[in-house]
Amino acid sequence: MIVALLNQKGGVGKTTLALHLAGEWAREGKRVTLVDADPQGSALDCSEQRLKESWPRLFGVAGFASDTLHREAPELARDAEHVVVDGPPRIAGLMRSALLAAHMVLIPAQPSPFDGWASGEILKLIDEARIFRPQLVARFVLNRCPAHTIIARATAQALAENDPPVRAARIGQRVAFANAAQSGRLVAELDETSIATHEIAALAREVEGLAP
Repeated sequence: MIVALLNQKGGVGKTTLALHLAGEWAREGKRVTLVDADPQGSALDCSEQRLKESWPRLFGVAGFASDTLHREAPELARDAEHVVVDGPPRIAGLMRSALLAAHMVLIPAQPSPFDGWASGEILKLIDEARIFRPQLVARFVLNRCPAHTIIARATAQALAENDPPVRAARIGQRVAFANAAQSGRLVAELDETSIATHEIAALAREVEGLAP
């Protein structure tokens, strides 16, 4: 399965979610490749930081910021059970290519009206991709949610009126993600019992359950 994390709005946590999804599946014993399709190369940087800290590699990371990703995807996926694509912000050609490569697209959005309003462009691109990939599955993922806030509920309700819908579970605004990023680790490697670890595990299970 090829899962692309895409949103034309930057700063919504695509790379963090991509790394943790790939890491969670790898921890379960699955063969995983993460494709860094963002010219900023944040996922590659995180992988290099992990090596500097002498942490074992859990999954392969390949840089591929090219609008030919959809043609190269079968080769990238040949030896992997899951391919996770960390997509670029604001580069329509790369995003279209990632959508055409993917079986599923996850759209990270923060609990803010601005993130809801900014979703129009990616929804248009998904509609275009479904002309060629009618089975493409898409879901919003509410990310960096403060606990028990009205704005999180309001954003979820606003996004629920769209197609794609919002996935059931949410990822909270947690210091654990920032602490893990400093050394290229996963929240589960810092504390397997943390709330952040359980949220990522729930996301990974739900995504697999939605597989076309």
